[in-house]
Amino acid sequence: MSWVTNAIKSSIGRKFLVACTGLLLCGFLVAHLIGNLLMYIGPEVYNNYAHTLHSQEYLIKIAEVGLLVLFIAHLWLAIEASGRNRAARQTRYAVKKSKLPNRKIPFAITPENYMLVSGIIVLIFLCIHLGDFTFNLTMPEKIEGLEPYDKAIVIMRSPISAIAYVIGSLLLMWHLWHGATSMFQTLGLRHPKYDGLTQNFGPVFATIIGLGFATFPIYAWLVPYNPPAPNPDAPEAHGEPDSHSMNTIPAWQPASDRNELPG
Repeated sequence: MSWVTNAIKSSIGRKFLVACTGLLLCGFLVAHLIGNLLMYIGPEVYNNYAHTLHSQEYLIKIAEVGLLVLFIAHLWLAIEASGRNRAARQTRYAVKKSKLPNRKIPFAITPENYMLVSGIIVLIFLCIHLGDFTFNLTMPEKIEGLEPYDKAIVIMRSPISAIAYVIGSLLLMWHLWHGATSMFQTLGLRHPKYDGLTQNFGPVFATIIGLGFATFPIYAWLVPYNPPAPNPDAPEAHGEPDSHSMNTIPAWQPASDRNELPG
């Protein structure tokens, strides 16, 4: 198996792994977008989808950790491959050309020139997303006990979260614009007969994914929404005393029964 190790350690092998991890991440983005689009059908459909998805809690946790590891591996391999390329040449290119046929790279802010930067920013966006929806770090007092649909709407109606999700989605689109097309090049999935299709795949795929995710915070602000009533089973909904006020008479206790409470 030494040839496998040598292939992975080589520059071409690293680029191949970057493309493979990128392909897996693209598959996740497609599945995630399709699931989230159920919000547009209605709360009940989206809640059923979310409850079915999370019925296997341990599998979901493993998938979430695996996704984060996959993303970090993709970014780390890309950084290492870029570093090796810089170390291999003594001076910078006077003229920069794309590896894609008939593609020029101007000295401007284009996806080709800032793949690492956009990838790092997308990773930060992913961490924010996990903090919001998985670990409930941003507003736990507002989303505790809410149904998945209500939780998503409440989070994305926060101005800061809405801006972050729109910007993050657009940066993801920018990253995929070049990355998805370059993936075909690296994996060798090119043929003169289909070059036009593969070169256009990246921009089309990036636009669908990026704008698709960007619509959710916009939808959360535009859709008529009434916050759900407090859960009647929750102690705070009945005004029941907590552990710090066991001797306090609840506000809901009838006046005729107050004298029967233990002093």
